[in-house]
Amino acid sequence: MPDPRLPDARAGDARSPVLLHVPHAGTDIPSWTRPHLVLDDDELASELAALTDHHTDLIATVAAERARVRPWVLVNRVSRFVVDPERFPDEREEMAAAGMAAVYTRGTRGQPVRADDAAHRDLLLAAYYTPWAAAVQAAVDDRIKATGRAVLVDVHSYSTTPLPYELHADGPRPAVCLGADPVHTPSWLVAAAETAFAAIGSVAVNSPFAGTYVPLAHYGTDPRVLSVMIEIRRDGYMAEPGGAPTPGAARVAAALAHLVDAAMESGT
Repeated sequence: MPDPRLPDARAGDARSPVLLHVPHAGTDIPSWTRPHLVLDDDELASELAALTDHHTDLIATVAAERARVRPWVLVNRVSRFVVDPERFPDEREEMAAAGMAAVYTRGTRGQPVRADDAAHRDLLLAAYYTPWAAAVQAAVDDRIKATGRAVLVDVHSYSTTPLPYELHADGPRPAVCLGADPVHTPSWLVAAAETAFAAIGSVAVNSPFAGTYVPLAHYGTDPRVLSVMIEIRRDGYMAEPGGAPTPGAARVAAALAHLVDAAMESGT
């Protein structure tokens, strides 16, 4: 049985530097973590519907199949209500102000979801955050060794209507939000993403969400690691808040495949 602490890793072509990173598609709540969540089952289901990046694993899988050179795919099956692997594990995390650091204590409406228990938080980080981070770093290092670089495409989605927890909800909510980092997201990668997703609708950079995932060992220091975040507004590909994919999902996957192709061919 696969270890749920580790990414569902799907091998790509040995020539590809591209990794599709899908951290928030998971809904698994391991049984030993459930008693620490103070939400009842209906409340938890509502939060999962609101915050899970539904079907982004499907979109990444289809995009990988359509790309001319198959990228590597890393999917997290554990819910972000257990651990959010994209958050900083320390004081750098701005979402700590909303009770949504690496281990959430608050939900989408600012309501308590878990006691602020340092011992339990440390157990969760050790069980899920650290193994995930190590596995992604190993995948990035492997691509650097094989190809001289790693291009990490961080695949997410977001709600059409702002949720109360959002810190920057006053900005534009385009069909596709691109998250860019000043060190790890070169201008050609932003331009390639803008071109690839233009067919989906409006595209904006760093609004309403900003930045992109880079393993901490490389963050801010290693120019061989490139990264861009793709945030798909959910009305473009699924029935909100947690329903089935619509025909738009195929269009999004095709756009993502175009970006994979461009990343493979550019920046060398």
